Amino acid sequence: MIAGYGVAIPVGAIAVLVMGLAARTSFRVGAAAALGVATADGLYAAAAALGGAALASVITPIAGPLRVAAAVALFGLAVRTAWYALRPAVGPTPAAIPRRGLDSPFRAFAGVLALTLLNPATVVYFAALVLGRRDSTDPDLPAASAFVLGAFLASASWQLLVAGGGSLVGRVLTGPRGRLVTALLSSALIAALAVATLLPA
Repeated sequence: MIAGYGVAIPVGAIAVLVMGLAARTSFRVGAAAALGVATADGLYAAAAALGGAALASVITPIAGPLRVAAAVALFGLAVRTAWYALRPAVGPTPAAIPRRGLDSPFRAFAGVLALTLLNPATVVYFAALVLGRRDSTDPDLPAASAFVLGAFLASASWQLLVAGGGSLVGRVLTGPRGRLVTALLSSALIAALAVATLLPA
């Protein structure tokens, strides 16, 4: 669980996205996005626990292209969020508009899962932890399962806390101006973090 919190707690573009989704839509959507993050962390923890050094050696050479793909996807989300916040309010009421993008629980889960899987640093982080143990060359299934479950639960609990915070912010800022401000702030933060992913570590 400590390993899971270690990768989940630092606030990055995904945490901002989860909080922004919960603030603009509902806790259900934010929670689905949070569980998408936790699922990706759990999958990477499983891959690291079972694959170890072989997986790290495969991921490292393509870390650059994956980082660029993640930045492009995040920047696209930032632009889309700003566009929908700034466009004139004409036509049907928001409740009558079909949900698009990440504005439904299933789409939020799938979209954020895919975005989180584009972060190669997560699997390298878990692989480094696993390789530091003496049994990394011959993984023990019960120990590996406990490691994966702990990483998933830690990530899920933290990301649900982030979604809950976004939901509370959304309740406080329910007016059109509040929603506009939070959408633009979220868009700006996601865009900045997308740029930051392209910078050398």
